[in-house]
Amino acid sequence: METTSGSEARDVPSAGHHGSVSYAVFRVGRLHHMLANQLLREIGLHPSQELVMRRLWEHGAMRQVDLGELVGSDAATMTRTVRRLERAGLVQRVPSPTDKRSVIVKPTVAGLALRRKAEGIRTELEHRLANGLSEAAQAEVLAVLERLQHNLTQQVRNAAYLDCAEDPCS
Repeated sequence: METTSGSEARDVPSAGHHGSVSYAVFRVGRLHHMLANQLLREIGLHPSQELVMRRLWEHGAMRQVDLGELVGSDAATMTRTVRRLERAGLVQRVPSPTDKRSVIVKPTVAGLALRRKAEGIRTELEHRLANGLSEAAQAEVLAVLERLQHNLTQQVRNAAYLDCAEDPCS
């Protein structure tokens, strides 16, 4: 690894400075989120809101509970996110015609109009993230990240299974 001058080292912390994959993943994820937040702020969105909007753009109107499952969000967080998007005029919540307990979330005309700008920002974010990486290096990074995701998914599933074994899940 190449060394940097003292001021550079302070300005841009090395993801692997502490020598652990876990710390590197944390730093890269945090910095990625910070940059996404900066870019998306230009169109009035937060990264989690953009993720919700992206799912609505891809899948159309859907039950709020299904939207939460699709983005991996708990019910309370999804409710807050959808309310904020509704206040911004980007989504509309309507009662389900088939289930009185469910709410349907659908993008408004303004929400649909934001799609092209958001997609441009995602492209820009991807470009900035992968800057200087060859296609082969990008493929390698993706393969490593997929493996890390697989490892963590297995650990989470195993922990959930063990929790249920100790205290039976309903």
